[in-house]
Amino acid sequence: MEEYLDQFKKVLIEYTPKVLMAVAMLVIGLIIIKIIVNTTKKVFRKRNVEITVQQFLGNLLAWVLKIILFITVIAKLGIETASFAAILAAAGLAVGLALQGSLANFAGGVLIMIFKPFKVGDLIQAQGETGVVKEIEIFTTKLTGLSNREIIIPNGSLSNGNIINFTTEGTRRVDLVIGVSYDADIKKTKEVLTSVLTSHPKILKDPAPGVTVLELADSSVNFAVRPWCNTADYWAVYFDCMENIKEALDAAGIEIPYPHNVQINKKE
Repeated sequence: MEEYLDQFKKVLIEYTPKVLMAVAMLVIGLIIIKIIVNTTKKVFRKRNVEITVQQFLGNLLAWVLKIILFITVIAKLGIETASFAAILAAAGLAVGLALQGSLANFAGGVLIMIFKPFKVGDLIQAQGETGVVKEIEIFTTKLTGLSNREIIIPNGSLSNGNIINFTTEGTRRVDLVIGVSYDADIKKTKEVLTSVLTSHPKILKDPAPGVTVLELADSSVNFAVRPWCNTADYWAVYFDCMENIKEALDAAGIEIPYPHNVQINKKE
């Protein structure tokens, strides 16, 4: 027992300073990494680097520095870095196979940064989701949904799928289909619909809004109502038009067809 205690004391005396030093290096290193990353982001901001690039490179820099710090701490504990690197390389293939999805997401993030199909602040539709780009990280992209939900999409699937960017052009067309009765006068209906569009303050004059007959449906004459607006005003224009068109058609005596309940009196 005394022999084991003596060996334990020797090991404790030998390795305790190394462990304490390694822990100190780890804590100090993490603090330094945080300072470096924050300073780098400040430099990017001063040079007006795009915020998308700021976030992506900041995250990438933090990961690289943490890996270097981890290897340095391992070396301080007395573990040979060459051996550790060999073990890491041997395990790399297995880890790579296990993390194919993560590697694909990383590659997708790089492709997004290179080709820039969207940037932070853009309103996009991708992978069945619609939202404003909040942050582009190394592996994922975060969106803020239209109902203020946080949506997280892997970069791999995002970069390989279809992306609709509603913000790039700055303006959007609101596509409405308005049906009226076959008894309604087409010319008068077009005048009423056009008047609603031209009187709205957020609808653009150029391109001019369009009102045309779209189709002769089974129970209605459908008009394609196409106002243009700034992207930020899309939903305001959409909802206002729906309400104002209904009120204008009612005031003009133009009927909007809807299903009527028909009661059939059966004689007994």
